[in-house]
Amino acid sequence: MTQTLTVNGAPRAVNVPARTHLADFLREDLLLTGTHIGCEHGVCGACTVLLDGEPVRSCITFAATCTGREVRTIEGLENDQVMVALRDAFSAEHALQCGYCTPGMLVTARDIVLRLPDADDDRIRLELAGNLCRCTGYNGIVRAIRRVLKNRPDITPTPRHAVTMGSFPRFAPDDSAVSDAAAPLAAKFTGEGLHEKLSIAAPADQVWAALRDPVLIASCLPGASITARDGNRIRGEMLAALGPIQTKFIGDATLTYDDAAWTGRVAGSGRDGASGTRLQAEAAFALIESGAAASILEIEVTYALKGPLAQFGRGPIVRVFAAELAAMVARNLEARLRGEKVQTEPAAMKASSLLSQVAWRWLRDLLSRLHVR
Repeated sequence: MTQTLTVNGAPRAVNVPARTHLADFLREDLLLTGTHIGCEHGVCGACTVLLDGEPVRSCITFAATCTGREVRTIEGLENDQVMVALRDAFSAEHALQCGYCTPGMLVTARDIVLRLPDADDDRIRLELAGNLCRCTGYNGIVRAIRRVLKNRPDITPTPRHAVTMGSFPRFAPDDSAVSDAAAPLAAKFTGEGLHEKLSIAAPADQVWAALRDPVLIASCLPGASITARDGNRIRGEMLAALGPIQTKFIGDATLTYDDAAWTGRVAGSGRDGASGTRLQAEAAFALIESGAAASILEIEVTYALKGPLAQFGRGPIVRVFAAELAAMVARNLEARLRGEKVQTEPAAMKASSLLSQVAWRWLRDLLSRLHVR
Protein backbone atom coordinates (compact mmCIF):
# COMPACT_ATOMS: atom_id res chain seq x y z
CA MET A 1 0.00 0.00 0.00
CA THR A 2 1.11 3.59 -0.55
CA GLN A 3 2.56 5.13 2.57
CA THR A 4 2.84 8.89 3.09
CA LEU A 5 4.50 10.17 6.24
CA THR A 6 7.21 12.55 7.43
CA VAL A 7 10.54 11.09 8.52
CA ASN A 8 13.10 13.40 10.11
CA GLY A 9 11.40 16.42 8.60
CA ALA A 10 11.22 15.10 5.03
CA PRO A 11 8.01 13.81 3.38
CA ARG A 12 8.15 10.17 2.29
CA ALA A 13 5.82 8.31 -0.04
CA VAL A 14 6.69 4.64 -0.52
CA ASN A 15 4.98 1.31 -0.99
CA VAL A 16 5.29 -1.25 1.82
CA PRO A 17 3.38 -4.45 2.66
CA ALA A 18 0.65 -3.83 5.24
CA ARG A 19 2.41 -5.89 7.94
CA THR A 20 5.82 -4.22 7.59
CA HIS A 21 7.06 -3.00 10.94
CA LEU A 22 8.17 0.60 11.21
CA ALA A 23 11.67 -0.50 12.27
CA ASP A 24 12.11 -2.61 9.12
CA PHE A 25 10.73 0.20 6.96
CA LEU A 26 13.19 2.70 8.45
CA ARG A 27 16.19 0.41 8.19
CA GLU A 28 15.57 -1.38 4.90
CA ASP A 29 13.63 1.15 2.83
CA LEU A 30 15.12 4.41 4.12
CA LEU A 31 18.52 3.00 5.24
CA LEU A 32 18.21 4.73 8.64
CA THR A 33 20.15 2.03 10.47
CA GLY A 34 20.63 4.06 13.65
CA THR A 35 17.38 2.46 14.81
CA HIS A 36 18.45 -0.92 16.18
CA ILE A 37 16.37 -4.08 16.34
CA GLY A 38 16.79 -6.32 19.38
CA CYS A 39 14.02 -8.51 20.76
CA GLU A 40 11.38 -7.67 18.09
CA HIS A 41 8.73 -8.00 20.82
CA GLY A 42 8.68 -4.44 22.19
CA VAL A 43 10.62 -5.46 25.32
CA CYS A 44 14.22 -4.25 25.02
CA GLY A 45 13.66 -0.69 23.76
CA ALA A 46 16.57 -0.71 21.28
CA CYS A 47 14.20 0.29 18.45
CA THR A 48 12.69 3.32 20.22
CA VAL A 49 11.88 6.26 17.93
CA LEU A 50 9.64 9.32 18.21
CA LEU A 51 6.18 9.21 16.67
CA ASP A 52 4.53 12.63 16.74
CA GLY A 53 7.01 13.52 19.48
CA GLU A 54 6.34 10.51 21.73
CA PRO A 55 8.63 7.47 22.18
CA VAL A 56 7.30 4.27 20.60
CA ARG A 57 8.62 0.77 19.91
CA SER A 58 9.13 0.71 16.15
CA CYS A 59 9.46 -3.10 16.08
CA ILE A 60 5.81 -3.53 17.10
CA THR A 61 4.42 -0.50 15.26
CA PHE A 62 3.18 -1.14 11.73
CA ALA A 63 4.44 1.37 9.18
CA ALA A 64 0.95 1.37 7.67
CA THR A 65 -0.44 2.96 10.82
CA CYS A 66 1.87 5.97 10.51
CA THR A 67 0.18 7.62 7.53
CA GLY A 68 0.18 11.40 7.95
CA ARG A 69 2.31 11.24 11.08
CA GLU A 70 5.82 12.43 11.91
CA VAL A 71 8.59 9.96 12.70
CA ARG A 72 11.93 11.10 14.06
CA THR A 73 14.83 8.68 14.45
CA ILE A 74 18.18 9.08 16.18
CA GLU A 75 19.61 10.46 12.91
CA GLY A 76 16.96 13.20 12.90
CA LEU A 77 18.00 14.36 16.37
CA GLU A 78 21.63 15.06 15.50
CA ASN A 79 21.36 18.83 16.09
CA ASP A 80 18.67 18.71 18.78
CA GLN A 81 19.82 20.76 21.81
CA VAL A 82 18.83 18.16 24.39
CA MET A 83 20.33 15.32 22.36
CA VAL A 84 23.63 17.18 22.00
CA ALA A 85 23.75 17.63 25.78
CA LEU A 86 22.86 13.97 26.32
CA ARG A 87 25.56 12.72 23.92
CA ASP A 88 28.18 14.76 25.78
CA ALA A 89 26.89 13.53 29.16
CA PHE A 90 26.80 9.88 28.01
CA SER A 91 30.46 10.16 26.97
CA ALA A 92 31.50 11.95 30.15
CA GLU A 93 29.70 9.49 32.47
CA HIS A 94 30.69 6.32 30.56
CA ALA A 95 27.00 5.58 29.93
CA LEU A 96 27.62 3.28 26.97
CA GLN A 97 29.74 0.23 26.32
CA CYS A 98 28.79 -1.94 23.35
CA GLY A 99 26.45 0.83 22.18
CA TYR A 100 23.66 -1.38 20.84
CA CYS A 101 21.02 -0.04 23.22
CA THR A 102 22.31 3.54 23.03
CA PRO A 103 20.10 4.98 20.21
CA GLY A 104 16.90 3.85 21.91
CA MET A 105 18.29 4.80 25.32
CA LEU A 106 19.07 8.32 24.11
CA VAL A 107 15.57 8.78 22.67
CA THR A 108 14.05 7.74 25.99
CA ALA A 109 16.51 9.90 27.92
CA ARG A 110 15.54 12.93 25.83
CA ASP A 111 11.88 12.30 26.66
CA ILE A 112 12.72 12.16 30.38
CA VAL A 113 14.60 15.48 30.23
CA LEU A 114 11.77 17.23 28.39
CA ARG A 115 8.88 15.76 30.35
CA LEU A 116 10.26 15.36 33.87
CA PRO A 117 12.59 18.26 34.70
CA ASP A 118 12.47 17.41 38.42
CA ALA A 119 13.00 13.64 38.12
CA ASP A 120 15.18 12.06 40.81
CA ASP A 121 17.24 8.88 40.43
CA ASP A 122 14.33 6.61 41.35
CA ARG A 123 12.06 8.20 38.76
CA ILE A 124 14.78 8.07 36.10
CA ARG A 125 15.26 4.34 36.73
CA LEU A 126 11.52 3.79 36.57
CA GLU A 127 11.34 5.60 33.23
CA LEU A 128 14.25 3.52 31.90
CA ALA A 129 12.58 0.21 32.84
CA GLY A 130 11.58 -0.35 29.21
CA ASN A 131 15.12 0.10 27.85
CA LEU A 132 17.41 -2.83 28.60
CA CYS A 133 21.20 -2.50 28.77
CA ARG A 134 23.33 -5.63 29.11
CA CYS A 135 26.62 -3.80 29.72
CA THR A 136 26.65 -0.70 31.90
CA GLY A 137 24.56 -1.54 34.95
CA TYR A 138 22.66 1.71 34.30
CA ASN A 139 24.60 3.79 36.84
CA GLY A 140 26.38 5.80 34.18
CA ILE A 141 23.16 6.28 32.24
CA VAL A 142 21.35 7.60 35.31
CA ARG A 143 24.25 9.94 36.09
CA ALA A 144 24.27 11.23 32.52
CA ILE A 145 20.54 12.00 32.54
CA ARG A 146 20.81 13.62 35.97
CA ARG A 147 23.68 15.78 34.67
CA VAL A 148 21.56 17.06 31.77
CA LEU A 149 18.59 17.66 34.08
CA LYS A 150 20.81 19.74 36.36
CA ASN A 151 22.09 21.81 33.44
CA ARG A 152 18.97 21.54 31.31
CA PRO A 153 19.11 23.48 28.01
CA ASP A 154 16.91 26.57 28.10
CA ILE A 155 14.26 25.38 25.67
CA THR A 156 10.52 24.97 25.65
CA PRO A 157 9.48 21.38 24.84
CA THR A 158 7.06 20.81 22.01
CA PRO A 159 3.54 20.33 23.44
CA ARG A 160 2.33 16.75 23.24
CA HIS A 161 -0.04 14.37 24.95
CA ALA A 162 0.67 13.94 28.64
CA VAL A 163 1.91 10.52 29.69
CA THR A 164 -0.13 9.23 32.62
CA MET A 165 1.91 7.32 35.16
CA GLY A 166 0.41 4.81 37.55
CA SER A 167 0.20 5.85 41.19
CA PHE A 168 1.18 3.57 44.04
CA PRO A 169 -0.53 4.83 47.20
CA ARG A 170 0.74 3.88 50.63
CA PHE A 171 -1.78 2.44 53.08
CA ALA A 172 -2.18 4.47 56.29
CA PRO A 173 -3.55 2.35 59.16
CA ASP A 174 -5.36 5.37 60.62
CA ASP A 175 -7.05 6.21 57.30
CA SER A 176 -10.68 5.23 57.86
CA ALA A 177 -12.04 7.04 54.82
CA VAL A 178 -12.72 4.09 52.56
CA SER A 179 -14.93 4.40 49.52
CA ASP A 180 -17.25 1.48 48.81
CA ALA A 181 -18.35 2.92 45.48
CA ALA A 182 -17.94 0.46 42.65
CA ALA A 183 -19.50 0.03 39.25
CA PRO A 184 -22.01 -2.84 38.98
CA LEU A 185 -20.34 -6.04 37.83
CA ALA A 186 -21.86 -8.53 35.42
CA ALA A 187 -21.28 -12.27 35.46
CA LYS A 188 -19.61 -12.01 32.05
CA PHE A 189 -16.57 -9.83 31.63
CA THR A 190 -15.61 -8.11 28.39
CA GLY A 191 -12.51 -6.17 29.39
CA GLU A 192 -9.01 -6.90 28.13
CA GLY A 193 -6.49 -8.70 30.32
CA LEU A 194 -6.24 -12.05 32.05
CA HIS A 195 -9.48 -14.00 32.18
CA GLU A 196 -9.71 -17.16 34.26
CA LYS A 197 -12.71 -19.45 34.70
CA LEU A 198 -12.41 -21.89 37.61
CA SER A 199 -14.61 -24.82 38.56
CA ILE A 200 -14.82 -25.36 42.33
CA ALA A 201 -16.39 -28.49 43.78
CA ALA A 202 -18.27 -26.76 46.60
CA PRO A 203 -21.68 -25.08 47.05
CA ALA A 204 -21.78 -21.49 45.86
CA ASP A 205 -22.85 -20.09 49.24
CA GLN A 206 -19.82 -21.70 50.93
CA VAL A 207 -17.47 -20.44 48.20
CA TRP A 208 -18.88 -16.90 48.49
CA ALA A 209 -18.38 -16.94 52.26
CA ALA A 210 -14.76 -17.96 51.66
CA LEU A 211 -14.26 -15.20 49.08
CA ARG A 212 -15.44 -12.71 51.71
CA ASP A 213 -12.51 -13.82 53.90
CA PRO A 214 -9.25 -12.49 52.38
CA VAL A 215 -7.17 -14.21 55.06
CA LEU A 216 -8.62 -17.57 54.06
CA ILE A 217 -8.05 -16.93 50.35
CA ALA A 218 -4.45 -15.82 50.96
CA SER A 219 -3.80 -19.00 52.90
CA CYS A 220 -4.65 -21.01 49.78
CA LEU A 221 -1.66 -19.56 47.91
CA PRO A 222 1.85 -20.47 49.15
CA GLY A 223 3.86 -17.36 49.82
CA ALA A 224 0.87 -15.06 50.34
CA SER A 225 -0.32 -13.64 53.65
CA ILE A 226 -2.49 -10.80 55.00
CA THR A 227 -0.61 -8.70 57.54
CA ALA A 228 -3.17 -5.98 58.37
CA ARG A 229 -6.82 -5.15 57.79
CA ASP A 230 -8.88 -2.00 58.31
CA GLY A 231 -12.44 -2.48 57.10
CA ASN A 232 -12.27 -2.99 53.33
CA ARG A 233 -8.56 -2.10 53.21
CA ILE A 234 -5.95 -4.82 53.55
CA ARG A 235 -2.18 -5.01 53.57
CA GLY A 236 -0.38 -8.18 52.56
CA GLU A 237 2.83 -9.65 51.24
CA MET A 238 3.85 -12.23 48.67
CA LEU A 239 7.11 -14.20 48.77
CA ALA A 240 8.42 -15.87 45.61
CA ALA A 241 11.67 -17.43 44.44
CA LEU A 242 12.89 -17.92 40.86
CA GLY A 243 16.26 -19.62 41.15
CA PRO A 244 18.57 -17.11 42.89
CA ILE A 245 16.02 -14.30 42.57
CA GLN A 246 14.10 -13.76 45.81
CA THR A 247 11.17 -11.35 45.80
CA LYS A 248 8.91 -10.00 48.52
CA PHE A 249 6.08 -7.80 47.31
CA ILE A 250 4.39 -5.75 50.03
CA GLY A 251 1.23 -3.95 49.03
CA ASP A 252 -2.19 -2.56 49.86
CA ALA A 253 -5.60 -3.24 48.35
CA THR A 254 -9.23 -2.19 48.61
CA LEU A 255 -12.01 -4.81 48.53
CA THR A 256 -15.61 -4.29 47.41
CA TYR A 257 -18.37 -6.92 47.41
CA ASP A 258 -21.91 -7.20 46.08
CA ASP A 259 -23.48 -9.96 48.19
CA ALA A 260 -26.72 -9.98 46.21
CA ALA A 261 -25.00 -10.54 42.85
CA TRP A 262 -22.05 -12.60 44.18
CA THR A 263 -19.57 -10.26 42.52
CA GLY A 264 -16.64 -8.21 43.78
CA ARG A 265 -13.53 -6.24 42.98
CA VAL A 266 -10.01 -5.99 44.36
CA ALA A 267 -7.77 -3.04 43.46
CA GLY A 268 -4.30 -2.47 44.84
CA SER A 269 -0.58 -1.98 44.37
CA GLY A 270 2.65 -3.38 45.74
CA ARG A 271 6.43 -3.06 45.62
CA ASP A 272 9.38 -5.43 45.85
CA GLY A 273 11.86 -3.64 48.11
CA ALA A 274 14.95 -5.41 46.76
CA SER A 275 14.48 -4.65 43.07
CA GLY A 276 12.18 -1.63 43.28
CA THR A 277 9.71 -3.33 40.92
CA ARG A 278 6.17 -2.03 41.31
CA LEU A 279 2.91 -3.81 40.59
CA GLN A 280 -0.51 -2.24 40.19
CA ALA A 281 -3.51 -4.50 39.55
CA GLU A 282 -7.28 -4.72 39.62
CA ALA A 283 -9.38 -7.89 39.60
CA ALA A 284 -13.12 -8.27 39.13
CA PHE A 285 -14.73 -11.59 39.99
CA ALA A 286 -18.16 -13.22 39.74
CA LEU A 287 -19.38 -16.45 41.33
CA ILE A 288 -21.93 -18.58 39.47
CA GLU A 289 -23.83 -21.51 40.94
CA SER A 290 -23.25 -24.59 38.80
CA GLY A 291 -25.14 -27.20 40.83
CA ALA A 292 -25.95 -28.23 44.37
CA ALA A 293 -22.26 -28.74 45.18
CA ALA A 294 -20.45 -26.99 42.33
CA SER A 295 -19.55 -23.40 41.49
CA ILE A 296 -17.83 -21.46 38.74
CA LEU A 297 -15.63 -18.48 39.55
CA GLU A 298 -14.81 -16.03 36.76
CA ILE A 299 -11.94 -13.60 37.27
CA GLU A 300 -10.84 -10.69 35.07
CA VAL A 301 -7.48 -9.09 35.90
CA THR A 302 -5.70 -6.02 34.55
CA TYR A 303 -2.20 -5.15 35.76
CA ALA A 304 0.89 -3.00 35.22
CA LEU A 305 4.37 -4.14 36.22
CA LYS A 306 7.19 -1.57 36.20
CA GLY A 307 10.80 -2.05 37.11
CA PRO A 308 13.61 -4.61 36.71
CA LEU A 309 11.29 -7.62 37.11
CA ALA A 310 8.92 -6.37 34.40
CA GLN A 311 10.74 -8.64 31.93
CA PHE A 312 8.95 -11.57 33.62
CA GLY A 313 5.57 -9.86 33.21
CA ARG A 314 5.07 -10.33 29.47
CA GLY A 315 1.68 -11.53 28.32
CA PRO A 316 2.41 -15.16 27.28
CA ILE A 317 4.45 -15.83 30.44
CA VAL A 318 1.86 -14.26 32.72
CA ARG A 319 -1.03 -16.16 31.14
CA VAL A 320 0.42 -19.63 31.73
CA PHE A 321 1.54 -18.78 35.26
CA ALA A 322 -1.81 -17.17 36.07
CA ALA A 323 -3.64 -20.29 34.96
CA GLU A 324 -1.50 -22.50 37.20
CA LEU A 325 -1.77 -20.13 40.17
CA ALA A 326 -5.55 -19.89 39.82
CA ALA A 327 -5.86 -23.67 39.61
CA MET A 328 -3.66 -24.00 42.71
CA VAL A 329 -5.86 -21.61 44.69
CA ALA A 330 -9.01 -23.45 43.54
CA ARG A 331 -7.61 -26.82 44.65
CA ASN A 332 -6.52 -25.52 48.03
CA LEU A 333 -9.84 -23.73 48.55
CA GLU A 334 -11.75 -26.94 47.85
CA ALA A 335 -9.56 -28.74 50.38
CA ARG A 336 -10.13 -26.03 53.01
CA LEU A 337 -13.90 -26.17 52.50
CA ARG A 338 -13.78 -29.96 52.96
CA GLY A 339 -11.96 -29.42 56.25
CA GLU A 340 -8.63 -30.75 54.99
CA LYS A 341 -5.35 -29.27 56.16
CA VAL A 342 -3.58 -26.88 53.80
CA GLN A 343 -0.15 -25.33 54.36
CA THR A 344 -0.68 -21.84 55.75
CA GLU A 345 2.88 -20.71 56.44
CA PRO A 346 3.96 -18.03 53.94
CA ALA A 347 6.90 -20.02 52.60
CA ALA A 348 8.25 -18.53 49.36
CA MET A 349 6.53 -19.81 46.25
CA LYS A 350 9.00 -21.74 44.12
CA ALA A 351 8.48 -20.31 40.63
CA SER A 352 10.88 -22.90 39.18
CA SER A 353 8.59 -25.67 40.41
CA LEU A 354 5.62 -23.86 38.92
CA LEU A 355 7.49 -23.53 35.63
CA SER A 356 8.02 -27.30 35.60
CA GLN A 357 4.28 -27.79 36.02
CA VAL A 358 3.60 -25.43 33.11
CA ALA A 359 6.13 -27.25 30.87
CA TRP A 360 4.69 -30.64 31.81
CA ARG A 361 1.14 -29.49 31.04
CA TRP A 362 2.25 -28.14 27.65
CA LEU A 363 3.98 -31.46 26.78
CA ARG A 364 0.97 -33.47 27.94
CA ASP A 365 -1.41 -31.40 25.80
CA LEU A 366 0.89 -31.68 22.79
CA LEU A 367 1.09 -35.47 23.07
CA SER A 368 -2.67 -35.62 23.47
CA ARG A 369 -3.21 -33.64 20.26
CA LEU A 370 -0.74 -35.81 18.36
CA HIS A 371 -2.52 -38.95 19.61
CA VAL A 372 -5.89 -37.63 18.41
CA ARG A 373 -4.46 -36.98 14.93
